[in-house]
This record gives sequence, C-alpha cells and structure tokens, in this order.
Amino acid sequence: MKFAHLRVEGQSVPRLAITLGDGALFLDEVMDDAPRDLQDLLEKGEAEFDRVRALSQNAVSGGASLTPIDQLRHSSAVLRPPQVIAIGANYAAHSSELKLRSETAATIFSLWPNSLTGHGSTVTWPSDLSQEVDYEAELGVIIGRPARNVSVHDALDYVFGYTVVNDITARNLQFSEAQWSRCKSFDGFTPTGPVVVTADEIGDPQDVWLTTHVDGRLLQDASSGDMVRTVAEIISYLSKTSTLFPGTLISTGSPGGAGYSRKPPVFLRDGATVTVSIDKIGMLTNHCREI
Repeated sequence: MKFAHLRVEGQSVPRLAITLGDGALFLDEVMDDAPRDLQDLLEKGEAEFDRVRALSQNAVSGGASLTPIDQLRHSSAVLRPPQVIAIGANYAAHSSELKLRSETAATIFSLWPNSLTGHGSTVTWPSDLSQEVDYEAELGVIIGRPARNVSVHDALDYVFGYTVVNDITARNLQFSEAQWSRCKSFDGFTPTGPVVVTADEIGDPQDVWLTTHVDGRLLQDASSGDMVRTVAEIISYLSKTSTLFPGTLISTGSPGGAGYSRKPPVFLRDGATVTVSIDKIGMLTNHCREI
C-alpha cells in the first residue's frame, strides 16, 4: 500500500490517503473514524492497519471514487514523527568525496521537524546564510512498532515502510560547525515523499536504486546496496541504546555525486528544480528559491 498526506488546493490541513495509480482515496471519505495521519495509524497498532487495509480495499472494489492526484497538493509523507534520525557517511563514495572519515561507529544526528516538507513544495533559504546548498538522495525508513534491542536478523520486521528523502544541506555551515543538525534543518530542508510505501512492496531495502536530477541533469545514480551499514544494521544499532517508537523516520545516508564535490561545484540555486527518485517508491520533486 502507498500512503500520502494530501490536501485540496487552498486547504492547509492534509488528510491521509491511499494512492492507487493516478488517484487518491481519502480515508475519511470511507471511514467514520479514519486515522488523521500516518502517525495516528501507526500509534494505534497493527490491528488499525489491518482495518484500514480491509475497509479501503472494500471501498475500491465497491466503486469508491478516487480524486486525481494532479488536483491535490502533497504535504510531507511523514508528519509528527517522534524522531527524525539521520545517518551520515553511510556510502563510501560520499564519505570520500566530502573528505569525511569513515568511523568504526555510525555517524548519527537528528533532523529538526520544521525541516519536513512535501513533494512539489518550494524550498527556500536566506542567500546571506548559504550559497552552498546541496542535495542528498536518501532512502527513508519508517518504524512501525516499538523497537528496543533488536537483532540485525529481526530488524526489518519492525519497518512499516519506506519513503524518498532529500537531505538538503548548507555545506558552508556543515563544515564550519561540529554538528550537522543545523545545516540540514532549515525550514523545508527535509522533503519526503511523495508517498510511504509499505515494506511488503519493497522487499529487500538494499536492492533499490537512487537518482538525483537537478534541472534535468543526472547527478546521483547508485544502489542502496552500496550502503556501508544496511538498514537492518542501522535499526539494530540504534535500538541498542533507545527505543525506536512507531513513526520514527530514519534517513539512511546519501550515495556519491554530491554537488559540493564536483568540479566546478553544483549547488542548488534560485529557480532550480531537484528530483530525487527511488524505484518502487516514486519521484520527489522540489523547487528552490533564495530569499
């Protein structure tokens, strides 16, 4: 199943929907007590997911009308997450090109919730703060049930689904500070979407392909199989010290091809359009504006 937070043009509050091809089924149109967002669904547990799946399937088979997605606006595919955790330097090529050390332990930092935005949104930043704004294609993992001290073998059983993440970064701030949260947490610097795809539709998370295009130019092109630490290893590692609650978003690192390392560098500029895609999930497109 594919979940999205969508809204009609002019509305400010997104509604949880299931997407089917080019159409969307709003759950509140077929359920009296529909979950208000994906976080609400996850917090209610597996029984709620089974109920949503059954009722939505019955509605579709019964001829429920779908709203064309091109008439709707996307919000972040993940709303109200208990935590957004990012993994740095998780592809050897990316670590090398940015001259980052590959530590024995994983590099972990938090992304602030104000940075979340959706497919189709315009990402803005003050031009006096950064002229080195970069893109990073990443596979996003959404935890489905509490994970504490889980083994690598069992870790994927705790995944609800996956999404596309663009971990936008102000490189000048990244390399001038000892932490990475601020440089990646400007308002709107973490686009996610367009959907969350349930884990059963993805299968092996180390077997998907990531690309980034900026104004039509292919700049990142790699397999999630190139990760230094697999999704299962990341979940197990994080769960050793703290519980990963349902709805937690883990952004698993970016492959090589970042704009900072190119000669000449390729940064996101005013008016640029950046599209990050992951097969089996979709294409996440955002527009850029300096203010």
